[in-house]
Amino acid sequence: MEYIQAFFDINTIFFSLLGYDISYLEFVGTIFNLVCVILVARRNIWTWPIGIIGVLLFGILFYQINLYADFFEQIYYFITGIAGWYIWHKTRKDPSDQKVAITKNSTETNLYWLGGIGFFSVILTYVLLNIHLWLPKLFPIAASLPALDATTTIMSFAAQYLLIKRRVESWYLWIAVDIVAIGLYLYKDVLFVSILFAIFLVNAFYGLYCWNKAMKASEASQLQKTQATS
Repeated sequence: MEYIQAFFDINTIFFSLLGYDISYLEFVGTIFNLVCVILVARRNIWTWPIGIIGVLLFGILFYQINLYADFFEQIYYFITGIAGWYIWHKTRKDPSDQKVAITKNSTETNLYWLGGIGFFSVILTYVLLNIHLWLPKLFPIAASLPALDATTTIMSFAAQYLLIKRRVESWYLWIAVDIVAIGLYLYKDVLFVSILFAIFLVNAFYGLYCWNKAMKASEASQLQKTQATS
């Protein structure tokens, strides 16, 4: 039991890299989340079970460094991870194929999403500014960078939902989130997580490319079928 508790403590150091101490929790959580985003860019359904483990580990990490919005974000990821796993499994055209088809939103729908992100970011910022006052036993220390943390969290919520729905727009949101997150985690002195989000950023561009390519190929195939039957 003592060893398990030590694993989940950010003060239990696994190794040091260039003077930066990396905990077991940060390292293992980073590996699982890295594999998760690589698989989602490749439209592979195994992204979901691997991601569920990653978000559990990161949730514990973010709570310990007082990034409460990020902590709640991991709870959301856990729930949507289960939902995404189920939905992707049900929407596969071929049960033996691990990949899913891609779609996109209308311009009007995207405008609604942007408005919603702005609105809920303001609300979450207010909550984070006061959560240590409302629930001092659970959150004894004031939230760090509440406005920035809230905005990236709401953007991530939206991106995750669009990812589950297989919308290509999810990658544009992930790109924005990753750019901000790199600086945020550097500021919070979790270097390894910041490096992870730099990798996420590269992968987000890769995912955008792959999903756009898959969507265009699907549209071309559908057009050929329509022409063949007309």
